[in-house]
Amino acid sequence: MANPTTLPALSRILKYSDIIAAIAIITIVVMMIIPVPAFLLDILLAFNITFALIVVMVSIYNVEPLQFSVFPSLLLVTTLFRLALNVSSTRLILLHGYAGEVIQAFGNFVVGGNAVVGFIVFVILIIIQFIVITRGAERVAEVAARFTLDAMPGKQMSIDADLNAGLIKDVEARQRRINIQREADFYGAMDGASKFVKGDAIAAIIIILINIVGGFVIGVVERNMTITQALQSYTLLTVGEGLVNQIPALLVSTATGIVVTRAASDSNLGYDITRQLFTNARIFFIAAGVLLVLGLVPGMPGVPFTILAVFCALIAFTLTRSAAKPQEEAPQEDKEKEEIRKPENVVSLLQVDPMELEIGYGLIPMVDASQGGDLLDRVITIRRQCALEMGFIVPTIRIRDNIQLKPNAYVIKIKGVEVASGELLLDHYLAMSPGTVYEEVPGIETTEPAFGLPALWIQESVREQAELAGYTVVDPISVLSTHLTEVIKANAPDLIGRQEVQTLVEAVKKNNPAVVDELVPNLMSLGDIQKILANLLRERVSIRNMVTILEVLADHAPATKDPEILTEYVRHGLARTISRQYIQNNVLTCLTVDPRLENDITAAVQRSEHGSFVALEPAALQAIVNSLTAELPKLTNLGLAPVVLTSPSVRPYFRRLIERMVPNLAVLSYAEIEPKVEIHAVGMVKLN
Repeated sequence: MANPTTLPALSRILKYSDIIAAIAIITIVVMMIIPVPAFLLDILLAFNITFALIVVMVSIYNVEPLQFSVFPSLLLVTTLFRLALNVSSTRLILLHGYAGEVIQAFGNFVVGGNAVVGFIVFVILIIIQFIVITRGAERVAEVAARFTLDAMPGKQMSIDADLNAGLIKDVEARQRRINIQREADFYGAMDGASKFVKGDAIAAIIIILINIVGGFVIGVVERNMTITQALQSYTLLTVGEGLVNQIPALLVSTATGIVVTRAASDSNLGYDITRQLFTNARIFFIAAGVLLVLGLVPGMPGVPFTILAVFCALIAFTLTRSAAKPQEEAPQEDKEKEEIRKPENVVSLLQVDPMELEIGYGLIPMVDASQGGDLLDRVITIRRQCALEMGFIVPTIRIRDNIQLKPNAYVIKIKGVEVASGELLLDHYLAMSPGTVYEEVPGIETTEPAFGLPALWIQESVREQAELAGYTVVDPISVLSTHLTEVIKANAPDLIGRQEVQTLVEAVKKNNPAVVDELVPNLMSLGDIQKILANLLRERVSIRNMVTILEVLADHAPATKDPEILTEYVRHGLARTISRQYIQNNVLTCLTVDPRLENDITAAVQRSEHGSFVALEPAALQAIVNSLTAELPKLTNLGLAPVVLTSPSVRPYFRRLIERMVPNLAVLSYAEIEPKVEIHAVGMVKLN
């Protein structure tokens, strides 16, 4: 379709198109009430035929049904217009015995002035339109609407998978979702609109019978015609009126069938028919032989069959000659196939997604926006939240269904390996007790997947009761979102690689080129920076302040390349950021480490060319863990995050000793605490 901006006249018309449409519909209704002159009726009947032809042409040249999405509404308007023409022409026929030149021509010329022949032709057209085309189109539209609705969840997931894989952009994904919804609406509307055509065909039969009977009575009683004259005159006029209205109706019904039966294609109907019919020369050779045999059979008309046989043979020879060129190109295609069979071409299959979320088929509604699912929006929010809190770009999370999972189960994978899983009940809510709830509510016992807390799946009917009792109640999508967020934070060191580091460094270079040029690659490589950032993320330290991180590295990288030592220097530079998340009212409540234990740990540190490590006796390590486990309740009972404060030289080694046994413990050094912050020690970790 031409762009309206390139056609000033069309642009002016489109500007007032709503007014024009409203006036047109009102005029159609008025035509049923106010008499229309015969000359104007001729113009309207000719316009009806012309418009029906335009509708058929548009349906033929459409590539997709949605390119003619206004067709259901247009079908109603054209049906109403034909009925208005029926009423107007009936009025003229019964009042004056004349309804214009168009109807007169169809009554005399088209059917040769024979009323019986005209009536039979009219009935045949009604049968073709009503029984064959309209009923078939209605059934196709009904089935298409049903299958389109059934396929919507799968199409939505396909779009989401392409979006998560980065194959399409947000704008294109949004447009595809809109097209899927419009396609379902279109076929549903076509299913209903086809009933207008059926009603129009029934009305045409009733109107022609009324016209014949009414005209006969008027002609005999009022116009003093003989019975034969009345039947001949009014039947011809009525049949002419019926034909001139049913031919456009047949055209529009054909357009309906073409629109609803169009399969997925990238070209118009004529091109598809030509391309798909004229592909195999052997078919036309066989057809030519059969036609030639029929032409030679005694008693059969030989000329038409022989002419058609020659025509089919010419088509077959043409197709054979056209197929010769692709056969010459076949060796090249064989070479391409051999290339595909080479082992090197399976490299593309080795691609592993950084993050995957696999769901059972029972959880598909969470992804389907048409069913109220907003998981995709939640994933976008999670990625933004992690960028703000942790300072690194979470890779694209591919979401796909997996029929091998339980219907309500889901699995989270990092680089193809399962790291977490859970089950959800979409028609329930998860109720978690904060520890101060004593009133029980009915539900299914389970475990909250993100933090391993005991919880209940409760029905919506008891949700309010659970909230009043003190439970924390969340919906299933929030449960999955929280779990996914925690998995990302826990596995952040594995998700940040050299490519992600390069992206971060290039972002810093736009506004701070000096520090980047000094550091990379003269002092440190991207791999060295990646190790330090991974160390920070492993202890959930935000790397959002990349400028400060790179400044500190530029200051200390000339003196040492040890990533552990450089990580500690960076932590000192991020002291305010690190300590603020554990400080309340300018007070840090924590546990401390016995100085004698710090001395023992320092003495046990051994250094090698591969780095440093702590060589403690297993009994001493177990005693440290036991002491720490006994002291931690002093913090957790107060509702505080577990924090241990040590000297700067001991901090990394103490953290390394206990990270496997107490993974979520924050270990800070005195150098990471601002001077104005008050330290409140509630316990001490020591060797007994």
